[in-house]
Amino acid sequence: MRVAQVLVDSGLVHLDRPFEYLVPEELDEAAQPGVRVKARFAGRDLAGYVVERSDVAEHTGRLAPIRTVVSSEQVLTPQVLELARRVSRHQAGTVMDVLRLAIPPRHARAEKALPVEPPALADGESDEPAADQQVEGEDPPSPVPAPEVWAGYRAGAAWWSRVAAGESPRAAWLAGPSRPAASDWPRALAEAARAALLSGRGSVVVVPDQRDVARVDAALTEVLGRDQHVRLTADQGPQARYTAWLKVLRGHVRVVVGTRAAAYAPVRDLGLVAWWDDGDDLHEEPRAPYAHVREVLMTRADVEDSALLVGGLAMSTDVAALVDAGRVHLVGGSTSRREAPRVLVAGEGADEERDGPGARAHIPSSAHRAASAALQQGPVLLQVPRRGYLPAMSCATTCAPARCPECRGPLALPAPDQAPRCGWCGKSPRGFECPHCDGTRLRAGIIGARRTAEEIGRSFPGTRVITSGAGEVHEEVGSEPAIVVSTPGAEPVAEGGYAAVLLLDAWASLDRPDLRAAEEAVRRWVLAAGLARPWSDGGVVVLCGAPSHVTIPAVEALVRWDPQWFAARELAERAELSLPPTTWTAEVVADRRRVEPIEHAVRAAAPDAQLLGPLPVTGSQDKRRLVVTAPFGDGPLVAAALKDVRAGESARKAADLTSVKVGHLTVG
Repeated sequence: MRVAQVLVDSGLVHLDRPFEYLVPEELDEAAQPGVRVKARFAGRDLAGYVVERSDVAEHTGRLAPIRTVVSSEQVLTPQVLELARRVSRHQAGTVMDVLRLAIPPRHARAEKALPVEPPALADGESDEPAADQQVEGEDPPSPVPAPEVWAGYRAGAAWWSRVAAGESPRAAWLAGPSRPAASDWPRALAEAARAALLSGRGSVVVVPDQRDVARVDAALTEVLGRDQHVRLTADQGPQARYTAWLKVLRGHVRVVVGTRAAAYAPVRDLGLVAWWDDGDDLHEEPRAPYAHVREVLMTRADVEDSALLVGGLAMSTDVAALVDAGRVHLVGGSTSRREAPRVLVAGEGADEERDGPGARAHIPSSAHRAASAALQQGPVLLQVPRRGYLPAMSCATTCAPARCPECRGPLALPAPDQAPRCGWCGKSPRGFECPHCDGTRLRAGIIGARRTAEEIGRSFPGTRVITSGAGEVHEEVGSEPAIVVSTPGAEPVAEGGYAAVLLLDAWASLDRPDLRAAEEAVRRWVLAAGLARPWSDGGVVVLCGAPSHVTIPAVEALVRWDPQWFAARELAERAELSLPPTTWTAEVVADRRRVEPIEHAVRAAAPDAQLLGPLPVTGSQDKRRLVVTAPFGDGPLVAAALKDVRAGESARKAADLTSVKVGHLTVG
C-alpha cells in the first residue's frame, strides 16, 4: 500500500481529481485515508487530503513522494467525501471547493488539548438500551411516547416515533403560530434530535443565523442536558470552532447545531438532518460552488440514509415541490384561526371612507388605533421592509425616482442632518434637477426604519421605542408596553408575544424585481406575525400599504394564515411557465466573449435546454448573465457541460473563470 490517492488543493478546475503519490516508509503509518498532507504539485508544496491507499499505481512513470503529513487526524471521512463529490457534481463545481467549506482549518493546540477518546459515560447519558433495542430474554421495550410539542401537529407524533424507532422518515414541517408558540420551534427541533439519540444515532440541525443558533442551543441544553451537543458557527474563533468540530469527529457528541457550514459536520451514525426556514437567503452559500443548505442536507440524507426534517412557519416553493413530488411528507399545517393572530388589512372595508387619506399613510389610522389599543396590553412590533432613514427619494413634483447625475444610482438620505447620497457610488451631488420637470425639490420615496421610529415616537410620547436592525439587533423584549421597530429578520422575541404587529409598506415587499418577491413577502410577514399573541388572547396583525384594487394571493395567504396554499399556488404557476423550482436552473455569469461557446456547449449536452439572455451585468461592461433552464433529467448533463467550460478556461489560464450558480435564479 505504498501508493496514495491525494486530492490536491490546486484551485484549478481542470485538475479536480485525485493524483497518485508515493508514500515514504517513514510516513506509512501516518498517511492514512482522510489525513491532511503536503505534496509537491507544479513546483509548489500544496495542501491536500489522502483519499485512498493502494499497492499498485495506474501511472507508469515515477511517482513524487508525499512531502509530509500535517496531522494524523483523519478529518476527511468517507461520508463527507462522498457528499462533497455529489454536491460538486450538482453545482458544476470542484470537490476541493466543497471541502474548504466542510472542514475548518487545523488548529494544532485544539488537537492536543482535546482527548482522542470520548468519555466512557458523559453526564446525562444512560447505559440503558435505545428505544429500538431489546435485551435478550426480556420483553420488548415500550415505545417512547412523542413529546407534547410534536403531538400537537398532524402526523407529528408518528414522524417523531418513527425516528425514535430507528427509521428514516422525511418530513416538511409547517409550524403553527401558537401551538406550539413560534418561540417554541427551537424546542421542537431539540426533541427531534432527542428522537434520533433514542435510536442510537446523531443529528445535524442548521438554522439561518446566530440568534436562531442561540435559541436552539438553549433548547438542546434543556432537552438533552449539558455537554451533549456542540454549536458550529463562524463567529466562534479558530480554536473554539475547531475544538467543537473535533468533538463531533472523535465521537464526544453526536448532536450539532449551527449555521450553513454545520451541514457538513462529521457526525457519527447520522440519523437526522434538519434545517429551519428554508426560504431564508442566509442558507445560500455565497462562495463557490454556491450550494444551498437544502441541496447539501438532501444529498447527505441520501448518502447516509438518515431521517430528514425541514421546518418553518412559511413554506418555500422549493419545499412545496418536494412535497408535490412525494420526496417529503407534510407534517402540521391546517392551523386554526383562533390559534393564529387576527389579521386586518389597512384601507379595506370602511377604513378608506372613515379615515380618508389617512387610510393610505405610511402608518394608517387603523394601524395607529390598533397600536394604541395594544399598548395597553403589551409590546407592539412594527416591521419596516427598508433600513436607514430615507432609503429612496423622488422628485417632489412628479414623484419620479431621484437619480445620481454621475452613475444614475438611487439617491437616499442617510440621516436628517446629512445631504442626499447615491446608493451606488456613494457621492453626494451638489444639487438635484428632475429630468422630467426640471424641479429641484426632493421628497421621501421610501421611509426606512429610523424615520419610522422617529415618527412613531412622536405619535406615542412617553412610550419606549426600541429599534432592532443592522448595527444593533435585540434578542428579546419584555412583556411591558413598548414599541419595537425592526427590519425583516431582526425582530426580537417578546415575552408572552406581541399584543399587535404592524407590517408596514407591503407594496415595497411585493414590488421588488425578483422572481420570489411574493414568496419572500409572505415569509417575512408570517415570521413577524407568528410572534404575536393568538386571536384568543387578543393578538392582532395589521398589514399596511397593500394594493387594494386587486386580489393579491400573498395578502390572502396572510389573512387566511395558509402559507401552504400560497406555496402550492405559486408552484403551479411556476410549472406553467417552466420556472424554478419546477425545472433545473443555472445562472451563468461570464465574459461576453465566452457566451457563444457556453451556448454551444449547453445545446450539445441537452438539446431541450433553454437559454435566456445574455443580459449585461450591473456595474460591468464586459460581463454577461445567461440563464439556463432544462428538464431535471438533463440537469446533470448541463452541469457537466458547464464544468467542462470552466475546466477549459482554467487550463488556458483565463484571468476570470465563468461563474455558475445552480438553482439560484431569483431576479426576474
